[in-house]
Amino acid sequence: MFIGGIVRCMKLFADGGVAGRKVLITGAARGIGAVLARQLHARGAAVALLGVEPEQLAEVAADCGDAPWRYCDVGDPAQVDRVVDTLVAELGGLDVVVANAGVAKQLALIGGDPSILEETLTVNVLGVYYTLRAAGPHICHPRGYVLIVSSLAAAVNLPLAGAYSASKAAAEALGHTLRNEIRHTGAKVGIAYFAELDTDMTTRGFGTAAAREILGRSTVSGVAPLGPAIDGIERAIARRKRQVVSPWWVSIVLPFRPIAQYVIDIALRRGVAAALDIARTEDAPFTTDQPSRPRRMERPA
Repeated sequence: MFIGGIVRCMKLFADGGVAGRKVLITGAARGIGAVLARQLHARGAAVALLGVEPEQLAEVAADCGDAPWRYCDVGDPAQVDRVVDTLVAELGGLDVVVANAGVAKQLALIGGDPSILEETLTVNVLGVYYTLRAAGPHICHPRGYVLIVSSLAAAVNLPLAGAYSASKAAAEALGHTLRNEIRHTGAKVGIAYFAELDTDMTTRGFGTAAAREILGRSTVSGVAPLGPAIDGIERAIARRKRQVVSPWWVSIVLPFRPIAQYVIDIALRRGVAAALDIARTEDAPFTTDQPSRPRRMERPA
């Protein structure tokens, strides 16, 4: 173990860490994006930030040496194209894009509000795609790297989290596909799989009456500290890794998805029927307030 640690440190040193890397982060106003931006800046990276909460973004940017930032709804492809090109120009190029922006909201698949699924897919799937589409030409070089923040929810699906799980599974699929499509350029793609981390998304997502009916006062696996996940992302950027997980045990769950799903199916039976009744009428917010958008699935009769 000691020798392995030395080898990992030597490899990180050989890769040069993240110092000098030019990194674009979506969803950078709070949570993973904000903490990551501050840590990368402290390590010598140049960061550019985008998100939908201007006041928080400005604060994060100030903490990152007055890093460039812009308001951007990742669900709007024209905005994404314009903002990404602007920020890349201000950075003077791009080495890394972290597609981190995401939202969650509980949904009863039968009897729930279909706009919740549409909104979730708009941010978590189309938003990732629009980000990759806009940033792709800038990172398709031998030092280029894309990190897509997926979730353990892509592999293990909980009741009321169907919209979120579907979106994160789709984001995972985009990452696998992109890896093959840009390999010839020398750029690499990584996918992050996180369980319940100590962020606003976890607090708000599991802090509903419907969720408590199933889980009591806790989450499924317990809230894990955010620090190890941010350190993992930093290492992933430095080494252009294929995968990053947090907590550590997520790496064990991923290869055994069917077994993990069976355990969840058994463990969470209690309270599901009552929780569904609550969720159909509970006015739970999205984990991040979203700008108004036209409904993409709505068509005239």
